[in-house]
Amino acid sequence: PMGSERTEIRKRQMATTPETSGAAQAQLSTGNQGSNACCFCWCCCCSCSCLTVRNQEEERARRTSHELQAEGIPNCEESPAPTLEEVNAWAQSFDKLMLTPAGRNAFREFLRTEFSEENMLFWMACEELKQESNKSVIEEKARLIYEDYISILSPKEVSLDSRVREVINRNMLEPSQHTFDDAQLQIYTLMHRDSYPRFMNSAIYKDLLQSLSEKSTEA
Repeated sequence: PMGSERTEIRKRQMATTPETSGAAQAQLSTGNQGSNACCFCWCCCCSCSCLTVRNQEEERARRTSHELQAEGIPNCEESPAPTLEEVNAWAQSFDKLMLTPAGRNAFREFLRTEFSEENMLFWMACEELKQESNKSVIEEKARLIYEDYISILSPKEVSLDSRVREVINRNMLEPSQHTFDDAQLQIYTLMHRDSYPRFMNSAIYKDLLQSLSEKSTEA
């Protein structure tokens, strides 16, 4: 009799254990769903896949933006070495300095020492925008220019007055090759009046002029 009772108790335990285990697993699963749910979707994962995907997309967009910008504006324009006549002409007017790639490169090197290279970069980006004819490319480049040089959140923001900023904001509703014309002129004038005189008295310009003069004398 005792053996039969123990057998019966063992059978009851075996019958109830799967039910208890299954219930516990179901409760655990339900609890995980509640704690890991996000964005109104049941991710059922240790980390939120919604946020992960969203962050990846944002990072990809930022990377694409920077890559496009890097492709659009080279670190240094390709140009032959300037001649003594060209370098002397730079002293005659700011327009002659900005007319040649060699002049812009030398001036840009000087601006970099004054931490104002963004003025030249912005001017160059505007010149490049004017050469575009494809509507989608124009819109994309206009957006990049705005984000990089106009936005107050950008570390490369150029100095513009409120009137010009209002014009840009209106133009950005339908971007064109001339969206930044007023801003480009204002920055050009700023470089002319503020940076150009210092460039002419800088070591960068004087050393280049002396080097070319010595080569000319030796020849």
